[in-house]
Amino acid sequence: MSGGSGGGSSAPGRFADYFVICGLDTETGLEPDELSALCKYIQASKTRDGASRFISSATEGENFEQTPLRRTFKSKVLARYPENVEWNPFDQDAVGMLCMPKGLAFKTQADSREPQFHSFIITREDGSRTFGFSLTFFEEVTSKQICSAMQTLYHMHNAEYDILHTPPTNDKDSCSSTGDCNGTSVSKLQRFNSYDISRDTLYVSKCICLITPMSFMKACKKVLEQLHQAVTSPQPPPLPLESYIYNILYEVPLPPAGRSLKFSGVYGPIICQRPSTSELPLFDFPVKEVFELLGVENVVQLFTCALLEFQILLYSQHYQRLMTVAETITALMFPFQWQHVYVPILPASLLHFLDAPVPYLMGLHSNGLDDRSKLELPQELGVREETSSKKDLKIQCDEEEFKIYQLNIQIREVFANRFTQMFADYEVFVIQPSQDKESWFTNREQMQNFDKASFLSDQPEPYLPFLSRFLETQMFASFIDNKIMCHDEDDKDPVLRVFDSRVDKIRLLNVRTPTLRTSMYQKCTTIDEAEKSIELRLAKIDHTAVHPHLLDMKIGQGKYELGFFPKLQSDVLSTGPASNKWTKRNAPAQWRRKDRQKQHTEHLRLDNDQREKYIQEARNLGSTIRQPKLSNLSPSVIAQTNWKFVEGLLKECRNKTKRMLVEKMGREAVELGHGEVNITGVEENTLIASLCDLLERIWSHGLQVKQGKSALWSHLLHYLENRQRKATSGSFSTSGILLDSERRKSDTSPAMSPLRISLIQDMRHIQNISEIKTDVGKARAWVRLSMEKKLLSRHLKQLLSDHELTKKLYKRYAFLRCDDEKEQFLYHLLSFNAVDYFCFTNVFTTILIPYHILIVPSKKLGGSMFTANPWICISGELGETGVLQIPRNILEMTFECQNLGKLTTVQIGHDNSGLYAKWLVEYVMVRNEITGHTYKFPCGRWLGKGMDDGSLERILVGELLTSHTEADERQCRTPPLQQSPSMIRRFVTISPNNKPKLNTGQIQEAIGEAVNGIVKHFHKPEKERGSLTLLLCGESGLVSALEQVFQHGFKSPRLFKNVFIWDFLEKAQTYYETLEQNEMVPEENWQTRARNFCRFITAINNTPRNIGKDGKFQMLVCLGARDHLLHHWIALLADCPITAQMYEDIALIKDHTLVNSLIRVLQTLQEFNITLEASLVKGIDI
Repeated sequence: MSGGSGGGSSAPGRFADYFVICGLDTETGLEPDELSALCKYIQASKTRDGASRFISSATEGENFEQTPLRRTFKSKVLARYPENVEWNPFDQDAVGMLCMPKGLAFKTQADSREPQFHSFIITREDGSRTFGFSLTFFEEVTSKQICSAMQTLYHMHNAEYDILHTPPTNDKDSCSSTGDCNGTSVSKLQRFNSYDISRDTLYVSKCICLITPMSFMKACKKVLEQLHQAVTSPQPPPLPLESYIYNILYEVPLPPAGRSLKFSGVYGPIICQRPSTSELPLFDFPVKEVFELLGVENVVQLFTCALLEFQILLYSQHYQRLMTVAETITALMFPFQWQHVYVPILPASLLHFLDAPVPYLMGLHSNGLDDRSKLELPQELGVREETSSKKDLKIQCDEEEFKIYQLNIQIREVFANRFTQMFADYEVFVIQPSQDKESWFTNREQMQNFDKASFLSDQPEPYLPFLSRFLETQMFASFIDNKIMCHDEDDKDPVLRVFDSRVDKIRLLNVRTPTLRTSMYQKCTTIDEAEKSIELRLAKIDHTAVHPHLLDMKIGQGKYELGFFPKLQSDVLSTGPASNKWTKRNAPAQWRRKDRQKQHTEHLRLDNDQREKYIQEARNLGSTIRQPKLSNLSPSVIAQTNWKFVEGLLKECRNKTKRMLVEKMGREAVELGHGEVNITGVEENTLIASLCDLLERIWSHGLQVKQGKSALWSHLLHYLENRQRKATSGSFSTSGILLDSERRKSDTSPAMSPLRISLIQDMRHIQNISEIKTDVGKARAWVRLSMEKKLLSRHLKQLLSDHELTKKLYKRYAFLRCDDEKEQFLYHLLSFNAVDYFCFTNVFTTILIPYHILIVPSKKLGGSMFTANPWICISGELGETGVLQIPRNILEMTFECQNLGKLTTVQIGHDNSGLYAKWLVEYVMVRNEITGHTYKFPCGRWLGKGMDDGSLERILVGELLTSHTEADERQCRTPPLQQSPSMIRRFVTISPNNKPKLNTGQIQEAIGEAVNGIVKHFHKPEKERGSLTLLLCGESGLVSALEQVFQHGFKSPRLFKNVFIWDFLEKAQTYYETLEQNEMVPEENWQTRARNFCRFITAINNTPRNIGKDGKFQMLVCLGARDHLLHHWIALLADCPITAQMYEDIALIKDHTLVNSLIRVLQTLQEFNITLEASLVKGIDI
């Protein structure tokens, strides 16, 4: 709604966000607005082809041949203050188009040049609104180039007109007769809108505009009119204009709810008032004007069309009237809100929007000369044209303004009262399938949200034709969605809170004096109270803003020139005062509201097709099942109806599982490079949520007695109680509750004890999550967890295997007691095991999760003798643990921390204390004890001074292992899945020199694959990207591939001494530093690269971390990739004399062709913004 929805989207409490000036940019000159001109040309062509009756309007310049003064030229945003505000980013295109929707207008001294005020709305992507108020006036054109250009256009136009209308010379009679006609036409044309540079003064339109978070139309109009008056008045204003604009931008606050505010314009005080949270939302347009323009009958008809979501096109010569009518109609809808395309002023360049195949409310400007039949309208479109010649109301005094406020609130209260009476009992019919916040937006299917049939059966008969259609609209569905979402008073949407308080009053009244529902009109009783509130606010002003004052401007700034809006001083207007007490008012609540609104809008936008499909299915199902006639309620009819319902549920289950699998596997296919798919994380969420809806409906079917809000969770609780009773009585063995997954017999290596598969344990995990407070929320979380663990089908099969319990809870005809359908249903759910979901991990990001760690040292080289104090730090996509000290000689431990998401790296090290501070770690395993996801982090390297590369800590990159349950569920017709080969450089051997040598072709291929992996990563939608750390530092990552490049042809070291790549890089650094000291630098470009290289090597060597030489090399490659320097460094090292000393002639780094190829491949990373995980660059600031 107009006033309400905008307010929540602004962070600080400023009255205005921007002051904007639009008009003619004399530097770029006259630019034709091609889109507007094209639309006019098409209209004119249709006119000419259609009928001769439009020839007169064509001659008057209404078609493509119109005179230059009537053509469309582009306007530009000339200035805006401030440049940008973070809570409301400036949309230059939208503001430019809506301030001057028809572009620039040119006039001469002979034309009327009255200033015109209009308002407009900008609707952002998240559904929130910003309001604009614009005053357009005319200024004399002082640029000689523009005047000359206009004169030239006239000469060209007249010449073209003469050519087009010169008759053929071979027919004298025809010539003489048409010549007369042409003579009159041309002379008429020259008289009409002509321009002569020597005798005429040229004027061009200019516009000043305020962009505000709330719609205080009257106050903004006064501000702009007084600013304009200041430049047209013979006397200069009391202060420079900058003082008044600075005041309105930075020193005038938004009035708090239920308060009034007074601030100063240039010539007089301006008052605005804002309704309290218990009144109807802010609305500042004159409703009276709408009734005067259209008449009561037309207003009611237009209002009905809007409620039933028809396509509506408003048509007027005045932009402000378009806004007034559109805003009034949407404001009178309270508590409902228009959900579709809403463009009260449609700029000329966007006329093609009229072809949109969706409901819309749009306003189209007419210039009073064209015929309405020229506009090609969509079929069945209702057009309302205002015909009154009445001018805009000019408020002379506060009394007149108060009358407008009074009439506004009276009419709005009458309309609101009708909806309150009509929907007084609506809450009774709201079906609340979900009460937890994480899934409020999932209940898209109207038929499940609101019991339409029961509601309509309660209504008076005359209401039914309208209500049956109204209940199907998007605005009603969104209203019910809002109701389901809001669980407590603080959480409620402000509009809903006001409406519910009114409904509560009516209910109390009906309890005292019960009345049958009739179609008789119930008088509105709230008008007096609403009027009194406004009167009190206007009688006693609550807040007075700071008065405008002189600013710190240089001498000569703020000059006054009569008739011209001055060029304002941007240095004083670009920033506000350092501290502002209004700035932080209500920000958290407003942002929360905005986030909810954004989520809701995203959900509605993403899932519209699916929504329509489900609604249609539900209607089809509903038409066959709901409310059979009383005479037909025989047992056979009931059985048949029920059977159709069971079949419908099974069919929906099949369709839903198929859709989810296709979407998920489609995405995985893209990761492998096959085809494209357009699913995002949000849509996956809604798909899973809709599966939860379906499970709830299946578990609700045929219940003996409904207990609690969630039938599924209620069943699970009964099952838990049964098992506990049997366990205590001794008739039930523990092994029956917990089904252990078998440990592989052949596996003798140290491994974690497997997690037990237990339905009850998974329930307890959910019960322990304090953030989930409702039964519905717990059921959904349990479903998500079971899907992530690939146990949903297995758990539900176990739940339903307790036949006694199922018989006790469900009637004979219930879906869960139809054996064949139940088996098919479980079979469909089993198909989810084919794909990986992280629907629990990615949704419950703030919960505490226990993690189990297992460190596996090498058996060969005495890990038990290790004397130092080890530590570990685990990182994931959502955060990291910080350093965890590991008790000495303890290799397995469990700890609890906030959800880390998918795990990416482990940092492991020790403090080098004791006699034997050397540790050879084979690998580390970490398991999420709730989801069972286990990650393996291979190491295969020493940690200790004087061992290997001297590292005391290492960064290990992990991979998710496939779960045992998958292996159990999978049929054993194929050989078991093999893990990917272990990390060659860290895992096979201890000495880096014993690595398998690759040839140059294999190394080039490895580099290509590593870079290609990173390129693919950035071409995926952000929500679908995997771990960038794995692509950089994993087994076949960029670090490993570049390591192979530098290992190739490396000269063998002396016996018993290892030489590392880092040793070579340090020598290269020393060489370049010496070269620079001797000032023997070949070229500037080369010098910059060498300095950069030396700076990075020094910074990494100075890091307090003991990451060893290979760790330093890894850090250098990661930083080089981040800062797009790798290709420079390769070129630098290829030309370095140290390379000649330390590499054999066959080395890849010495082959110029191969080096150039490598540089080209690495250059492809330049276009990507690589952000490194904190664990990779910890301790270095560069």
